[in-house]
Amino acid sequence: MTSECNLPAFDILNSLHEGLYVLDLQRRITFWNKGAEAITGYASSEVLGRSCADNILVHVDDQGTFLCDGLCPMAQTMQDGQFREAEVYLHHKEGHRVPVLVRAAPLRGSQGEITGAVEIFAENSTRLEERRRMEQLEKMAMLDALTQLPNRRYLRQSTLSRLAEHERAGWDFGLLMIDLDNFKRVNDTYGHNIGDKVLRVVAKTLSQVSRPYDVVGRWGGEEFLALVPNVDIQNLTQIAERYRALVERSRVTWKKEELSITASLGGTMAHKGDDLESVVERADRNMYRAKAGGRNRVMLG
Repeated sequence: MTSECNLPAFDILNSLHEGLYVLDLQRRITFWNKGAEAITGYASSEVLGRSCADNILVHVDDQGTFLCDGLCPMAQTMQDGQFREAEVYLHHKEGHRVPVLVRAAPLRGSQGEITGAVEIFAENSTRLEERRRMEQLEKMAMLDALTQLPNRRYLRQSTLSRLAEHERAGWDFGLLMIDLDNFKRVNDTYGHNIGDKVLRVVAKTLSQVSRPYDVVGRWGGEEFLALVPNVDIQNLTQIAERYRALVERSRVTWKKEELSITASLGGTMAHKGDDLESVVERADRNMYRAKAGGRNRVMLG
């Protein structure tokens, strides 16, 4: 079975917006539709005949745990024949992580035996609204040109608005300062073009794995800032850990070498009487505590 098959059924599968692929019992990819190409960046010619775990989708959960070694919905479905649905983060060809809803179903032969499995996956619908918002920001000169995230000007205005709401109505929010680890070394060793690529990959991951009402932007240099409403300190910690884990599972390749990407995160909840400088300074101070504590970690306070 290949994506070049001329049967009408396969034309229909290739017309789907959702990604769809088929595995045999050895977990080799035997079909890869146009939707899968669009969502993952991988052409069918790059994946047909390869194992799904062979450095292609490499699903992880929201804690960054690899699912290809036993927790994969497709592998479980081929073992017990049960339908499954899960929210996972797949690896895009460009290196960032994409949140998708996957549905796995068994394929059976004429005698009812399991012969493989099929997975349908789709991007979270909230990403479409995110794209529209970014287009509007670009028109308003509030978008960072390199990362295509909101820029510092927009982040400052958004934080000021949240502070005003916090004072007026008591609406809680948190702030996360996200700083890439050893970024100067990346620029010095591999050049600024690779450094820029790292920034773009991290920016895409942060944007893709955020909630639709959170705001993540580029604060400056290798620093990103996330404005996280409607949370308490426990929720903020969980979100920060998700960012940290999924940045670590993002990747940039240079001459067949996979570069390690990690970030240190500092966070804080807004306090009564905070102004822009005080809340940002507190998040920044906690970020430096994370750096001093060994990097690739979260510090809140």
